[in-house]
Amino acid sequence: MAQTEKKGGLLRKSSASKKPLKEKVVLMYDEIFTTEDPSKCNPRFWEELFLMKVNLEYLEGKLEALDGEELMKIKDNINCLFQHCIQALGEEHPIRVVNALQTLCALIRGVHQKNKSTSGFDIINMLVGFDKAELCMKNLMESLDSLLCAEGSESLKSLCLKLLLCLVTVTDNISQNTILEYVMINSIFEAILQILSSPLSRREHGYDAVVLLALLVNYRKYESVNPYIVKLSIVDDEATLNGMGLVIAQALSEYNRQYKDKEEEHQTGFFSALTNMVGSMFIADADEKISVQTNEAILLALYEAVHLNRNFITVLAQSHPEMGLMTPTSPVPTTPVTPLGTTPPSSDVISSAELPLDADVQTSNLLITFLKYSSIVMQDTKDEHRLHSGKLCLIILTCIAEDQYANAFLHDDNMNFRVNLHRMPMRHRKKAADKNLPCRPLVCAVLDLMVEFIVTHMMKEFPMDLYVRCIQIVHKLLCYQKKCRVRLHYTWRELWSALINLLKFLMSNETVLLAKHNIFTLALMVVNLFNMFITYGDTFLPTPSSYDELYYEIIRMHQNFDNLYSMVLRLSTNAGQWKEPASKVTHALVNIRAIINHFNPKIESYAAVNHISQLSEDQVLEVVRSNYDTLTLKLQDGLDQYERYSEQHKETAFFKELVRSISINVRKNLAFNTLSQEVLLKEFSTIS
Repeated sequence: MAQTEKKGGLLRKSSASKKPLKEKVVLMYDEIFTTEDPSKCNPRFWEELFLMKVNLEYLEGKLEALDGEELMKIKDNINCLFQHCIQALGEEHPIRVVNALQTLCALIRGVHQKNKSTSGFDIINMLVGFDKAELCMKNLMESLDSLLCAEGSESLKSLCLKLLLCLVTVTDNISQNTILEYVMINSIFEAILQILSSPLSRREHGYDAVVLLALLVNYRKYESVNPYIVKLSIVDDEATLNGMGLVIAQALSEYNRQYKDKEEEHQTGFFSALTNMVGSMFIADADEKISVQTNEAILLALYEAVHLNRNFITVLAQSHPEMGLMTPTSPVPTTPVTPLGTTPPSSDVISSAELPLDADVQTSNLLITFLKYSSIVMQDTKDEHRLHSGKLCLIILTCIAEDQYANAFLHDDNMNFRVNLHRMPMRHRKKAADKNLPCRPLVCAVLDLMVEFIVTHMMKEFPMDLYVRCIQIVHKLLCYQKKCRVRLHYTWRELWSALINLLKFLMSNETVLLAKHNIFTLALMVVNLFNMFITYGDTFLPTPSSYDELYYEIIRMHQNFDNLYSMVLRLSTNAGQWKEPASKVTHALVNIRAIINHFNPKIESYAAVNHISQLSEDQVLEVVRSNYDTLTLKLQDGLDQYERYSEQHKETAFFKELVRSISINVRKNLAFNTLSQEVLLKEFSTIS
């Protein structure tokens, strides 16, 4: 009981017969929770209240303890408290402003908790009253906007952002949060941009500002015109866009660094010794222990920037001087500014401990950091958060792969980078040595990431949706290469091999997979990638010998294509649900089968004439080169066409669920300890 009383704002127990003393602020709260006007007996009540240190826990607990009917009885006093909080935001004394901001946080959270009950009273009416809602909320938003844009205390800006995040995330589904209508009408968009464009403000508050913007953009985005979407789509200020890119890059870098630290710790630990003793049979299980909480909030911000703003695409490829070897020159933050969300960054500046992450840290950029992040989260899709993160990574890459300017710098031979992607430990392959990585155009790293995903996720719980997105990204990149005749020096054989093994997996697990998925959609996409290479490969493959190697791989792995043809022929000739999708694959295989049927007899004949039981690769290639002229292929239409990405029609459910998850997570991390302002009060202790 003593502990509960302490939390309730009690100071001490003098004796068993005497009641413990309460803090003055708690006594004042108790007066607000009566039906009487607290200023009737004390005209200076509200003035005195905001000089008292806020007891957030008591105030919020008191609100939560009341039922809807009891709360309605003290509605006038709640309205009065809310209005006086807003008035206090315009005060000269920072202590009053601080206490008003914290009180607003407690009020909004406490009253919204009651909104979940069956009483069903209106939240806006309860907080401010319908008749004064518009004016009160206008004043609140204007005050917050002024505080965020002012030259004053960074601590106050931090509290303002926390209040806004509190306001946005009080409901799981932010689109049901009617208070946000006033945040739409009285925009703080320019204030957020100002934070992102200023190095000092960005370092202190960039993370919270970016997460806040990402959430506001998602308020009723499918039902009405959201001004934050409109404004974000037309931002063209370089400093602001670069600032946003820096915040996102630092948050993703921090995740990559934490993962690398855990990976190294894991490799030098007990499991490492055990696996060395008993072999590699435990590698996969051991690696599953390496997990760092994913950061969907910052990933959502990156998605919105890439998806909505064409100008942001340029930020992806720009190196970040602030993330190099610079030493921070800004003063130490005056308040505990732990940003909200998941695994937030500490600053824009990469510490020396982070440098080993990138051998190419001097020439790193947001896209490289994002690709590394993607390579980590896409390793394990069994966990729901990682599955969502992996899907969002692929959606972002889809938007990038469709953009003409993004493709230009992805394929630029003058922009070569060494990108060290994380690869899943597998028993049948050795870990690649980081030092041997070549410098290549960035598109090679994107293709490597896609190949890595294809190879490592052929499993019982087959992530069909992610595979489809993965193949679509490869297709879109090939379309650009074909259109612009870009001859990319890439190890295409790795991609061809991965695609053939994927087809083999689909056939081997036909029964199990067909119970859950239409595998013919994916099979058709894979076959059409080969058709793309066959039909247009001479325009974008790096050398004539690369085209010969394509034919060699098709001929060498002909059994897989023969088996696929048998399977789809069987299902397309039977009357069943798979008849139509299977027949599409049958038609798509026409040129691959023509190649196999044309060259196989020639190869057998060559072997018989020369008395060779097994031909070498060079000998097969010689047969291929000398028999192209007699090969007849059919021209297939639409191979270089694709449907552009559209969020509203196909991804609505995914983003609604994702934003709900982020809202819950941000609210959970906006705990009392992040609102505790001991240091802040010391900063303002010079009040006269």
